[in-house]
Amino acid sequence: QVQFVESGGGLVQPGGSLRLSCDASGFTLDYYAVGWFRQAPGKEREFVATISWNGGSTDYTDSVKGRFTISREGAKNTMYLQMNSLKPEDTAVYYCALGDIPGTTASMYDYWGQGTQVTVSS
Repeated sequence: QVQFVESGGGLVQPGGSLRLSCDASGFTLDYYAVGWFRQAPGKEREFVATISWNGGSTDYTDSVKGRFTISREGAKNTMYLQMNSLKPEDTAVYYCALGDIPGTTASMYDYWGQGTQVTVSS
């Protein structure tokens, strides 16, 4: 059974940092592309970042380039999203997802975490 446990969300002031983690159990992440998406209240789920199965390729939405870093650690079967210089517009529920290939659309991913809330506010 594929399961994810997301953690690391919370309340942070503008300019602050958070690191989201997504721990997988019941299978290995090694053969999957990983993606992070977010959904703000009243808005559609949007792509944030993706990384290929071997970590050799990454892609980010323009609004987070230079601030967010996606990574994966095979030994821990965990994926991460390091978020720096956070802005109020980054406030959303963040979801990790797995798919066969890295992509920017939600339909390309087969497995999803439960989501973790990130709130950026002073």
